Amino acid sequence: MFKWNPKITTSLKYYPRRQFLRDMKAGAIVAVIAFPLSFALAIASGMSPVTGLYSAIVGGFLVSLLGGSMVNIGGATAATVMTVSSIVAREGAAGLAVASILAGIFLVLFGVLKAGYLLKFIPRTITLGFTAAIGMGIFAGQIKGFLGLRMGELPVRTVDKLMASGAALGTVHLPTLAVGLLALAVLLLIPRISGKIPPSLAAILVSTGVAAALKLPVATIGSVYGELPSHVPVPKLPEIDYDMVAGLVPESFTLAVLIAIVSLLACVVTDGMTGQQHDSNQELVAQGIANIFCGIFGAIPVAGAVARASNNVKNGGRTPVAGMFHSVVVLVILLCLLPLASYIPMAALSAVLIQVAFSMSNLPEFVYMAKNAPKSDLAVLLATTFAGVLVDLLFAVEVGMVAAAFLFMSRMSEVTFVRSWDYYTEEQLANDPDRLNVRLVPKRTLVYELEGPMFFASAGEFMKINAVAGTKVVILRMRSVSAIDITALKYLEGFEARCRKRKITLLLSHVQEQPLAMMRKAGFADRIGSENFCKNIDEALMRAAELVKE
Repeated sequence: MFKWNPKITTSLKYYPRRQFLRDMKAGAIVAVIAFPLSFALAIASGMSPVTGLYSAIVGGFLVSLLGGSMVNIGGATAATVMTVSSIVAREGAAGLAVASILAGIFLVLFGVLKAGYLLKFIPRTITLGFTAAIGMGIFAGQIKGFLGLRMGELPVRTVDKLMASGAALGTVHLPTLAVGLLALAVLLLIPRISGKIPPSLAAILVSTGVAAALKLPVATIGSVYGELPSHVPVPKLPEIDYDMVAGLVPESFTLAVLIAIVSLLACVVTDGMTGQQHDSNQELVAQGIANIFCGIFGAIPVAGAVARASNNVKNGGRTPVAGMFHSVVVLVILLCLLPLASYIPMAALSAVLIQVAFSMSNLPEFVYMAKNAPKSDLAVLLATTFAGVLVDLLFAVEVGMVAAAFLFMSRMSEVTFVRSWDYYTEEQLANDPDRLNVRLVPKRTLVYELEGPMFFASAGEFMKINAVAGTKVVILRMRSVSAIDITALKYLEGFEARCRKRKITLLLSHVQEQPLAMMRKAGFADRIGSENFCKNIDEALMRAAELVKE
């Protein structure tokens, strides 16, 4: 059963003043980092910049208050941008609100049903493939803003964005390109100069200052979005239409899976930094509740942000108070400093997102996979990536999971086999010293060794089990069969029926717990008879000798 246990309930039992001050400091620094990223990710999602701040305020506060991690930070993340932007392009802000609520419900169900552990079964090739597809999608969406291209609305699919941007390359706006290159240069240089200055904030401040001082004719947040509302977000339930809800279920489920993967990854990363242990199911419930409220407050969906959570830990944050204070600081920025954001050049935000896209592409890991991974794993990786680029992320996850499942079944079937024991007479064993340790198989008895999990993909191995004329007993030695599925059990039932028809006794040796439970549930164990289940091969051979003698 799921147990409600937010980490804040245990973290505040002993909470010294010194740690409170460290949490406040860490929360303030993370808020400064979150501000430009929230703006940029909201714009990339097709929403107003201020909705990214709402995510940090509403969603971020609830993730920290109710979460299963001491230090995770909730907010807008690049992982959800492509899915969110496709929803917004088709259904608008109201559709996104509905999708966020649906994704939140899915996440709560994941947590309550304790499905957090299932996410570890998603192979690295798939997570790497679709994050690379997300990175390429974000990059494709920022070419227009970075180069100042004169073109219409961007298409939804990544490949279409790339083609449309390529067709408009002749309209590059040089002042916009200059500001974008300046911001990108700052992003790359700041980490080499100081690790304490947030690169994205520095890039935006420098490029905004230069653009304003030189009065460059570039698009800014103010010129594109007008005056931004600098007030506390207010709840507003979206208009719910059945057809819209039904159409958004697949994308909402994809959104929930992406949020779950990214959030739990952030928890794992920070666990390694702090030595603490997160509660994955509680974290999923918190993410779900946070996204439900994000839908109600008109914010873009939130997830655990790896970079912000890591910076929280690096700056002394150790309890959920840091994440909650981060949300309060973002709210203060919204209320007091938002008018200044109208001067930020759009090209600077595009540069920030291009850098994020490059980080998500994981090029070094791609190179590592290409050099060291089996060709089959590399094929799954490339199939997932190209499916995300050419179609969408939902299709990418489907392609990746199906390909990985078939690959897994193929590999498992390769380690599953059936082999028969050689038959020796007493005279052969006595005259050949090399065979003295080989067990004597009684006459008219066949022994088959079954090895590996027996399931539908390896069921063909059962065709090797056969009984020649004159056979009275067949022994199946199953000490290495850890699991069996219903398909394999049906093959066993069919073989047992043939044996019974030919008056052959079937003995099973060393049947493990899971196969035995399956056999009992299906009634197969009763048909065999308890006397024909043997603890080990020696007992089975003795039983066979008695049956043959009879």
